Amino acid sequence: MKYHTLLFDVDDTLLDFQQTEAEALHQLFAEQGIELTPEIRTSYKALNHHLWREFEKGQMTRDEVTGNRFGLLFQQFGKTVDSQAMDQRYRHYLNQGHHWIPGSHELLEAVSSEAELYIVTNGVSQTQHRRLTDARMIHYFREIFVSEAIGAQKPLKAFFDHVFANIPELDKERTVIIGDSLTSDIKGGNEAGIDTIWFNKNKLPEIPEIQPTYRIDSLEELYPLLEISPH
Repeated sequence: MKYHTLLFDVDDTLLDFQQTEAEALHQLFAEQGIELTPEIRTSYKALNHHLWREFEKGQMTRDEVTGNRFGLLFQQFGKTVDSQAMDQRYRHYLNQGHHWIPGSHELLEAVSSEAELYIVTNGVSQTQHRRLTDARMIHYFREIFVSEAIGAQKPLKAFFDHVFANIPELDKERTVIIGDSLTSDIKGGNEAGIDTIWFNKNKLPEIPEIQPTYRIDSLEELYPLLEISPH
């Protein structure tokens, strides 16, 4: 096998966050008695994306992102809500979502006996551990590295320094990160000096200044890159 250490992102890499998010928003708004219109859904996704990019750049804390996003969202529509309370209920529903990306179970079965697998995620610790456990996926991984627990996030050097320091006998030449985000997974991996695989499941636009080592559109494309056969 080409690589000995595989660093996997979670959301939209192994677990389908788009589906989980859609279901959690639907349940949250139904509970709040607010109509989740297409306009509100689109505004939320744009705002949430922007806030997490600010987090990646170190401009906001995780608590500022999660605690303020619903308040900022409803400000756009002239309404005031208890943003933190609403987010707590939202994350309650997010915790319940653990839909596998097509092919992820087969992939983990195939590679787990050939390489060491780790999770590297910017998500919320409780949410990610709960989802990975409920998906019966957590046992494939030697360790779960979450930005909240580390105190630094992808793509920052401090995040990867922590990860590398906690993987025994790490060989960066035989280490690769696999994720859907150019700005966190791929940029971080590039700057950390390891190979990167961009899983562009959601057909996101390229960012010319961030170039992955490899690009894939489905997890099945990983097998030849990793030089392993499907079981």
